[in-house]
Amino acid sequence: MTKKTAVILANVGTPDAPTVPAVRKYLFEFLNDRRVIDLPWLLQKILVNLIIVPFRAPKSTKLYQKLWTEKGSPLLVISNETRDKLQEKLGENFTVFVRMRYQNPSLKAALKIIQEKRFDEIVVLPMFPQYASSTTGTIVQLVNSEMAKWNVIPEISIISQFYDNPGFIKAFAAQISKYNPASYDHIIFSYHGLPFSQTDRVHPEIKTAGCQCETGLPAHGNFCYKATCYETTRLLAKELGLPKSAYSVAFQSRLTKNWLNPFSDEEVIRLAKEGKKRILIAAPAFIADCLETIVEIGIEYQEIFAEHGGEKVQLVESLNANNDWIETIYQMITNKH
Repeated sequence: MTKKTAVILANVGTPDAPTVPAVRKYLFEFLNDRRVIDLPWLLQKILVNLIIVPFRAPKSTKLYQKLWTEKGSPLLVISNETRDKLQEKLGENFTVFVRMRYQNPSLKAALKIIQEKRFDEIVVLPMFPQYASSTTGTIVQLVNSEMAKWNVIPEISIISQFYDNPGFIKAFAAQISKYNPASYDHIIFSYHGLPFSQTDRVHPEIKTAGCQCETGLPAHGNFCYKATCYETTRLLAKELGLPKSAYSVAFQSRLTKNWLNPFSDEEVIRLAKEGKKRILIAAPAFIADCLETIVEIGIEYQEIFAEHGGEKVQLVESLNANNDWIETIYQMITNKH
């Protein structure tokens, strides 16, 4: 008997529309997650619902308005294209779902469909190369909590991270190669930042600020976000033949100074002040282009660079629905069987 397999490609989420009510609703659900903001419960509720969301929603809406296209949110549009290509490649024994942890299309709704249709197996692929509690962790937690209510729990596989997957490295290196990296003054590998309060919990005996992940993957590094980001960079640099002097690693989208550093925006300013005129920025923590790549890097960092004497910030597109990336997903999923 042939198995029926459900494949869930899961991401954090996107507002339903670039409007204040839709963005407010998205931020409310996102920031109230205990894995995203891990303050004491009451303090989190006061901070998120009375301060952050009311003040941040209008500002974030303006950014989403810059991001939005005629087809909608790029993250969702690209994710759906990825689903369609992967579905065709996997064939009729597989059903591919694109789902978001927050808002729509709902991950909970997909799990309900999977339960009702009695799939024999589930493969969950959070679309984050490097594991973090606030991304992959919250998706896995939701899947486990929902499935715990089921009478019949099918076989399940979760791909927690794939930062060192050869197909992922080759596919992302190919994206970077399109821009002839040697023609730029410097390359920044920019990763989404995380607060030290979260990263320290992976290895409490070694505080993240003192972690020597920059020079090699340490013994504690398999699920250390900082370590896997630096290891991703080393693997990409090796694939591209880049000398260490040609690139640096930085972290973007911070909320406070107590986040992983160096900060990407400050690195952009530093390079401009050193006289660099053209820099290339790749963001290997993002599989699909979104607010953090298109707007933060592509628009805001270009403005910052120009303000300090630079000329050109070139964003390397994410893997999106690239055929090499589709093949890599296919291999990750089928190798689970």
